[in-house]
Amino acid sequence: MESSVTRRTFVQAMGVGTAASLGPLAAGAEDAPPKTIKIIAVACSPRAGKTTVQALGFCLEAAKAVDPERIETELIDLADMEIPGYMAAGVPLKPGHRDDFPDVAAKLVDRRVAGIIIGSPVYYRNVTALCKALIDRCFALRARRFALADKIGGAVAVGGARNGGQELTLQAIHSALLCQEMIIVGDGRPTAHAGGAVWNPGTDDISDDEVGLATVRNLGRRVAEVALKRAPAE
Repeated sequence: MESSVTRRTFVQAMGVGTAASLGPLAAGAEDAPPKTIKIIAVACSPRAGKTTVQALGFCLEAAKAVDPERIETELIDLADMEIPGYMAAGVPLKPGHRDDFPDVAAKLVDRRVAGIIIGSPVYYRNVTALCKALIDRCFALRARRFALADKIGGAVAVGGARNGGQELTLQAIHSALLCQEMIIVGDGRPTAHAGGAVWNPGTDDISDDEVGLATVRNLGRRVAEVALKRAPAE
């Protein structure tokens, strides 16, 4: 029991410190919200520029099309970054390791960011280790006044089969975002399921997956529409 309490206290202290380093945005500043919004997609595949990035690109394209003048988009590819998941447990950064999480976190907590879409390949019917590391490290944002609260959240999963665990992967991402007090949406009409579910047939080309790309585009549109409804009118 003593060990558990000590660990919890240490991790909470780390979380507050990390979020505090991001500035007043992470601390929940009460400045007036911007009239233009930004939607960020984060690709959590260890393979740079592959199918998860492709899927999120279609997703952001559909989001931008909802209102090109009021919506800005950005795609963050974690493949070449280092997000040490062990730091979420209070373990200090190991010698020779780099930590890119603070830079990613600073973008996520920006007040202009109204929507965040997390994309992951399916690894054994779940998210990748990179995605889990990001999720775990975001505890720091939760510990600091829930810096991601009320942002619109969505998820995209890319599997090696049509029914290869995509929905379980989407649920894992949703569960994590719910713990941040984010507002979760699915892929909207007419598909209207859990989120973007794509099939990579082994060619690293998803352009022929019309069914999957429909869910991805619908998700981008849905995230944008809900985000705009919560944004102040011009």
